[in-house]
Amino acid sequence: MFYNTLKAKDLVKTGEKKMDRLVLLQKDHSCLTIMALQKGEIIDTHTSEEDAAVYVLEGKIEIHFDAEKFEIDEGEILMFKKDKEHKVVALKDSEFFVIKI
Repeated sequence: MFYNTLKAKDLVKTGEKKMDRLVLLQKDHSCLTIMALQKGEIIDTHTSEEDAAVYVLEGKIEIHFDAEKFEIDEGEILMFKKDKEHKVVALKDSEFFVIKI
């Protein structure tokens, strides 16, 4: 086991990069990832091999599932089952955690 204190907001940044991503922990298909997306950027349609949760640290994103879409603001979390096709749109410059279990 290891112990480490990190400042989440310092790990990834929008700016010159349209998207920034850092995997913090990973085992098999489970992982903890922090991401940053510039306003207007899109993560194209994909599926997760594990159940997932998205927690927005800063900004606002939108997640699309088929005909449904959910806006997630700072401090909010969205959880969903594996194998659900979805895409992510940044409504503002955003930083968020993706947790797959």
